[in-house]
Amino acid sequence: MMTGRSREAFLRFAERRRREDEARRLHEEVPALQTLRLDIEEHRGTSTLAETKHVRHVVVARAPALFILPCGDGDCRDGGHDVTDVMMQRLRDGAAAFVVEHECGGDVRGVRCDRILRVNATAGYSKA
Repeated sequence: MMTGRSREAFLRFAERRRREDEARRLHEEVPALQTLRLDIEEHRGTSTLAETKHVRHVVVARAPALFILPCGDGDCRDGGHDVTDVMMQRLRDGAAAFVVEHECGGDVRGVRCDRILRVNATAGYSKA
């Protein structure tokens, strides 16, 4: 049996998957893009030390042109990081390396979530 919390997580995952399935593909939006590496870290608003870090190697040939990352705080409600517009603009501009930052707008026990996502992106393009 699903608890309220696990049901919410399941519904958020299902919604994210639906949006990914419906999104245009990255290779269609940026045909010259060959490789994309995202070094992702997240920290609290006043801290400079990352609480979480990971690397995502995007499979450009089948990835959606959608960059929505969940908030790292398990207690955050209605938050997350949608950096799609900024990421796509930089990729369409042919940027080889760039940084995107985004503050979560969710709610943690009645207080605005202050987690900040930082994405260091490295992109490789064909010489067309």
